[in-house]
Amino acid sequence: MTRVFLLMAAAILTAVAACTPVTDTSGAYRIRNPDKVQLRMLDSVNALRAAAGAPAVQLNAELNAAAATHSRDMSVQNRPWHFGSDGSSPLDRITRAGYNGTLLGENISETYENEQQTLAAWLEEPATRAVILDPKAVNMGFSWFQEPGGKIWWTLVMAN
Repeated sequence: MTRVFLLMAAAILTAVAACTPVTDTSGAYRIRNPDKVQLRMLDSVNALRAAAGAPAVQLNAELNAAAATHSRDMSVQNRPWHFGSDGSSPLDRITRAGYNGTLLGENISETYENEQQTLAAWLEEPATRAVILDPKAVNMGFSWFQEPGGKIWWTLVMAN
């Protein structure tokens, strides 16, 4: 079952990746149009969720803000982990951002890869795949912080 799902996921991501921007002359992936990155991720996540029989999610401004804050903070700390430099948890961050729903999970990544490659990596791990496909999710937050050297810190939050 997992193998079939991963093959379906690969096909979906391949189709969506056709609209992924190319890298710059140094070979680094550069985020140039943030709105399109979020929408591509939302479309990819919803396609994967549909293939798994889960309902679609929508982007949520408060969750996006919490994800953006954490992505920048991971860069400052120079380590990918779920706790903020102030000791905050994912639940603390969504609450501070004004979100009143229930946190279902958070995926993070430190990489030089684009959002589609990051999503593919998350799908390979059962725990991060479960966050993306959680059937109780109705809202998604997604953001990143890109350092001048090209490293990107990604954060995805699912909630209801």
